[in-house]
Amino acid sequence: MSSAEPKPFLILKDEMGQFHLTVRETRYNSQGYPWVVSRQVEETFKSTAAARAYAVEQFGGKAGEFAFR
Repeated sequence: MSSAEPKPFLILKDEMGQFHLTVRETRYNSQGYPWVVSRQVEETFKSTAAARAYAVEQFGGKAGEFAFR
């Protein structure tokens, strides 16, 4: 089992050039096994900076909490 926890915010670029933000939350079951719940924000963004700014404003995102793919 890996101890690396996924970053809470994932920013993805689609084939149309739009950016999507996924918010991830890690929970643990009674045996300590991680369970990651993720949901994609419906809004699309024109840049990674716009997606990051939205995450900071809406969810309190901080530096180091973002992953990109």
